[in-house]
Amino acid sequence: MGKVFASTSTWRRLVGNHKWRRARQRVHPAKPKVGIRASKSNEIWHVDTSIVRLLDGSKAYLHAVIDNYSRRILSWKVSSTFNLVATVEILLTALQGMVNGKPMLLADGGVENFNGAVNELVESGLLNRVLAQTEITFSNSMIESWWRVLKHQWLFLNKLDSVRTVETLVAFYVQEYNSSLPHSAFRGQTSDEMYFGIGGKIPTELETSRKKAREARVEANRKQMCRACKPPVVIAK
Repeated sequence: MGKVFASTSTWRRLVGNHKWRRARQRVHPAKPKVGIRASKSNEIWHVDTSIVRLLDGSKAYLHAVIDNYSRRILSWKVSSTFNLVATVEILLTALQGMVNGKPMLLADGGVENFNGAVNELVESGLLNRVLAQTEITFSNSMIESWWRVLKHQWLFLNKLDSVRTVETLVAFYVQEYNSSLPHSAFRGQTSDEMYFGIGGKIPTELETSRKKAREARVEANRKQMCRACKPPVVIAK
């Protein structure tokens, strides 16, 4: 009759013994585990826009450009309305002082990144705009990750009652993030030190200080005696 009757335990044993696997209808491509990385400053930039909702229900729009190599915030802007020209403004601010080079700009497919003003800036030859996850396989995750850190580790800890408040908070955080906060990927260097190339000695100095602190801690622990190691105290009668 061409039929087979078997219990579920038998089928399970046969599947395990013969390594039978059901054919997959769709094979997903392997995603890159390491994002795109630049070899020097101003080689790759990321631009993006994020939204923060205020207490009264209104919105504040955050625009920023981050350098891929140093993770430094090159330019930013906070506005009360969704302004398409804001992307051009922060890009022009980031381009100030650049003598040579043509950064590759990674952007999402939003209208704030693809409009007449941005197209005109790209056509001038100052930038090379690339659409993330379309023209290249990499995403725009670096600046998106920075948005999460900015919001959850700083903005959401404060009372966001106006656009002016958000602007003041962002200005403080960007200053501290660029100049004071060390980055683990840079072995203790800040974003400013990586961007300007002035912190090359910091990893070696930190490693030397770490070794000295470890040796001092071991020596201090060895000098401490527990109650079981202390010599017995003889009390004269």
